[in-house]
Amino acid sequence: MADRNDNMSDANLIAGHEYDGIQEFDNPTPSWWHAIWFGSMLISVVYFYMSLWSPMFIHQTDRLAKAQEREIQILFAELGTLENEEQTIVELMDDEKWMTFGAALFQGSCVSCHGPDGGGAVGPDLLDHHYKNISEITDIYAVINDGAARGAMPAWGQRLHPNEIVLLSAYVAKLRGSGDGPLGPDGEEIAPWPTSSETQTSEETMSSR
Repeated sequence: MADRNDNMSDANLIAGHEYDGIQEFDNPTPSWWHAIWFGSMLISVVYFYMSLWSPMFIHQTDRLAKAQEREIQILFAELGTLENEEQTIVELMDDEKWMTFGAALFQGSCVSCHGPDGGGAVGPDLLDHHYKNISEITDIYAVINDGAARGAMPAWGQRLHPNEIVLLSAYVAKLRGSGDGPLGPDGEEIAPWPTSSETQTSEETMSSR
């Protein structure tokens, strides 16, 4: 008789559905489990908004920026302070290591306007010998630093380290003559860039005076 009562009580606790021959007891989730679940949801919302605006949090973008700044300082300790000079830019153009760095700067800052290979998009083609705002190799720095075309070319002087602008200038100068972009020539054809031997001769002449 006791077994029968136990079976009846079990039947009352069985949920009203069956799957693959398996019946489920109708046991509700404990209230403490619900409390933890709702509490986690509330904490996640608070944490999300605090992570965006609270000064107590160090954001991932800030960590990345600081890490990049430290890496740049280490790299530039080897270079020292670069000047926007013909000889400096021409020598950098022949330095594979720093041109790899310049290429990374170009990909991060310039491709949206000048295309991934420098062939032009919204901005002009950098592969041919025609330029709109440049007549000498040192003019590239000024265009990158100050911008051009009434703001169509943004000024990068507040975003990039001066050494980065020199390296980027050398990379842009190196692109010259490497092909023809789909947009065709834009601007006037200018004289070739000076060679390393020419800049060295000019430097020796100036130092002898």
